[in-house]
Amino acid sequence: MRRKPTAAAGTVHRLTVNSALLGANLLGDSTERAVDVYLPHSHSGAGLPLLVDLVGYSAGGPAHTNWKNFGENAPERLDRLIGEGAMPPVVVAFPDCFTRLGGNQYINSAAMGPYADFLIKEVVPRVEGEFRCGGAGRRGVFGKSSGGYGSIVHAMLYADFWAAAACHSGDMGFELAYLPALTRALRTFAKAGGIKPWLDEFYAAPKVKDADVELLEMLCMCASYDPDPSAYMGLRLPIDMDTAEIIPERWANFAKLDPVNMVETRGAGLRSLKALYIDCGNVDQFNLVYGARRLVRSLQRQGVPHRYEEFPDDHSSVDYRMDVSLPFLAAALTP
Repeated sequence: MRRKPTAAAGTVHRLTVNSALLGANLLGDSTERAVDVYLPHSHSGAGLPLLVDLVGYSAGGPAHTNWKNFGENAPERLDRLIGEGAMPPVVVAFPDCFTRLGGNQYINSAAMGPYADFLIKEVVPRVEGEFRCGGAGRRGVFGKSSGGYGSIVHAMLYADFWAAAACHSGDMGFELAYLPALTRALRTFAKAGGIKPWLDEFYAAPKVKDADVELLEMLCMCASYDPDPSAYMGLRLPIDMDTAEIIPERWANFAKLDPVNMVETRGAGLRSLKALYIDCGNVDQFNLVYGARRLVRSLQRQGVPHRYEEFPDDHSSVDYRMDVSLPFLAAALTP
């Protein structure tokens, strides 16, 4: 639903990437992936910066280009911001990284597939080659929730590839964000007779329940941070299924991929970014604001330039925050 009907409309093009990298994923997910690409009104994309949108858990990139009730989809937002002069024109790519486990953390996983490599080695080169946009020093990545996690981790791991990043309400502070939900999941898995029987029931059910999506999300986290290639779909839990005790060697694999820990060794690389934006709602129901504060405290200690904002809201329906981040990134990437 267009907030500003008079804004000149850009165009959305759909590419299909046939991934060679995702072929070995243990979930049986398709290697043929859609990538929607937004071009500003009357522009071919040539010479413009490129932004890549990493969506949150339970969505795929093209969900952000779909019609949206009571609000703007991403292309409509971009039309308005560019049309008002709030930001310079950019190309934006929306890759589909959805999985059978309901989403993605955009890192390489022995279970889910090498999604970081997929983005960097397949998606971005295809978009840049097709539309002659982006290139070294002119690429940015942004996202919310799981996408925010992907954005900040990509900025830390691949600062030589990305030149700007925005993390909205990103997953961090894992012990606060994940352990409560993992513990709640144990009763349901026990009742079903284990993870595989529960998944079989989930996939066979005629209706997806919100409570089941929370359980599936925790399995997605397990497959992302601590996959076991010998297990069904690569899945194992970091807590004991009988006692809920943390399994130290399993949780250590989660912890080393937690941004609040990664920043201690990878934070210095963020200095090469042209723009780093982080925000979180101050009443985020998944406790992510506490992780964000820890991350920012480390950035401040290390002297890493960044922009951090807390806003009076929770985790849900906060796409309006892109009105702040997208102009910030676009301006930094535009000569």
